[in-house]
Amino acid sequence: QVDVMESGGGLVQPGGSLRLSCAVSGLSLERYPVAWFRQAPGKDRQGVSCVSSHEALGTYRDSVRGRFTISRDNAKNTVELQLNNVETGDTAVYYCAVLSATPRQCMLSEYAYDYWGPGTQVTVSS
Repeated sequence: QVDVMESGGGLVQPGGSLRLSCAVSGLSLERYPVAWFRQAPGKDRQGVSCVSSHEALGTYRDSVRGRFTISRDNAKNTVELQLNNVETGDTAVYYCAVLSATPRQCMLSEYAYDYWGPGTQVTVSS
C-alpha cells in the first residue's frame, strides 16, 4: 500500500509564499522521481516541478522557474515545494505524484506517474 498526502495549501496574496509538503508511506521517496502537478478549473493538468532520485537539481516549467523550488527531505520521506512570489495564475489544486516504473527518470508528463495524492488547494488572491 502506497499512500501520498499533500499538505500546506491555502490562501495567499499575490507576491506571497507558501510551502507545500508531500508525505509518502509505503516506499522511500529517495529512490523515485517525485513531481508536483497542478490543475486549475477548466484547464488541463500541468506539470510544475520534478526531482529525481539521484539528482538534487529540480526540473521546472518555465512559468515557475525562479519562483518555485523543489527539495527532498530523505529523513522525513517528504518532498517539498516552496512557492515564492506567487501569482494569480498559480491558483490551482496541487498534486504530488510518484513515479515507480522504470525508467525512473524525472519528467513532467502525468501519464508517467503511478501514485497520486488527493491534492491541496492553493488560492492566490488579494
